[in-house]
Amino acid sequence: MLSLNPKELSVPQLHQYLLGAVGPRPICFASTIDKAGKVNLAPFSFFNVFSANPPIAIFSPNRSGKTGQTKDTHENVKEVPECVINVVNYNMVQQTSLASSPYPKGVNEFTKAGFTELPSLLVKPPRVKESPVQLECKVFEVKEINACNLVMCEVVMIHVNEEILDANKLIDQKKIDLVARMGGNWYCRAHGDALFEIEKPITTIGIGIDQIPDKIRNSMVLTGNNLGQLGNVEQLPSADEIKSFRSSGAINEIVELYSNDKHKLEEHLHHLAKGLLEQKKVNEAWKVLLSV
Repeated sequence: MLSLNPKELSVPQLHQYLLGAVGPRPICFASTIDKAGKVNLAPFSFFNVFSANPPIAIFSPNRSGKTGQTKDTHENVKEVPECVINVVNYNMVQQTSLASSPYPKGVNEFTKAGFTELPSLLVKPPRVKESPVQLECKVFEVKEINACNLVMCEVVMIHVNEEILDANKLIDQKKIDLVARMGGNWYCRAHGDALFEIEKPITTIGIGIDQIPDKIRNSMVLTGNNLGQLGNVEQLPSADEIKSFRSSGAINEIVELYSNDKHKLEEHLHHLAKGLLEQKKVNEAWKVLLSV
């Protein structure tokens, strides 16, 4: 493994390693305004939400790595401590990238990138009409650390395009079609087969991988993700459940075929269990693994 000391790397090298490793990163498409009323629009991928109570978002319009100059966004929020964080989806990603061009101060990126200004309700900067979600924010602190500038915001109004909502009026992750930044010129799209669900162990406490029998935990077939699924159950199937499963004939053919080769038998049962885990049939997978 390559081990690197940040103090021994140039800033461009360090930047490349950090952005290549930490991703995908959500995009804050920030609209701001200066004291003269001139609008600016720019994307930043050092961004996230950090709380719902209160609703806090933080993004970082760092100084230019090439010129050392501060970004117009940074100067604007110090003059007018408000912004709109416009969420970026796939339909607008090319225009968003165009808006990141280093246009001179005073140039309106809404016009350059072909976006539509919408008036905000509680803040002065306009919203991006094309964005599926727009967060009106009050900036309560700007923290400057060398070339790093942290803009800390409280969300005071949320606008959501109804086309991305589900039947419960919540944001449907399959409809919003979000994009995120990777390293270099790379982006990724949260869409289609790239989306997957993992049941969160919030109200349950799984048995843990350490409680999985050695012959399963040390499997050459099951992956770390598979073991994570197995360790997320609160309890193993009962002896009666395993006996009933075995008597159903679900694995009899495999058992009979490899009755004289324990190693082959376990390998095939592990493959069968792996297939069940990929279908999120965790309880059935456990029954297969514990049936012999």
